[in-house]
Amino acid sequence: MRSLEQSSEDPASKKVFIGGSRSLSRLSKQIKQRLDNMIERRLTIVVGDANGVDKAVQRHLANRSYGNIIVFCMADICRNNIGKWPTHEVRAPQGGRRDAAFFSVKDRAMGAEADYGLMLWDGKSRGTLANIKDLVERQKPVVVYFAPDKSFLTLRRYEELSELLGKHSPTPPLHVSSASHGRQSARNAAHTYDSTRL
Repeated sequence: MRSLEQSSEDPASKKVFIGGSRSLSRLSKQIKQRLDNMIERRLTIVVGDANGVDKAVQRHLANRSYGNIIVFCMADICRNNIGKWPTHEVRAPQGGRRDAAFFSVKDRAMGAEADYGLMLWDGKSRGTLANIKDLVERQKPVVVYFAPDKSFLTLRRYEELSELLGKHSPTPPLHVSSASHGRQSARNAAHTYDSTRL
């Protein structure tokens, strides 16, 4: 898989969806270095507006005065936008409660928008795990930071996600469908960026 520098595409045309658990409000040195690498490569960063990881990532990017960012919010509800960056408002079905399912509409929109993902997971958050699952099923590489042991792993295939869930699945377990598994090889080959460098 070629690195971004070897690609003829403009780096800024590539979008990275960054998300994670609300329990993780502080970024480690390793995560900050990954974010700085994205800044250096001028990647477009797609981030949500929740407390926890979203807010911590926003704060770091604002401290770096980085502007190539899109903050996704639910329509008329933008909880955090520290850098006053452009926003993308997502509308939920009418009459829905403002619960986890309500805000998951925004997360799925970010997954659809991005080319790659960086998810910071505490090993418990079902919302973050759902985002990891969504990216893999869209055949989009996702780097997962597993907070309990401070490790990074890159998921590109259904088998890799299943292995992660076998070791660290929350209770009750999140169901993973293999319906799109057969199409992954060709789609993964289309990605030219080495996601291990996120």
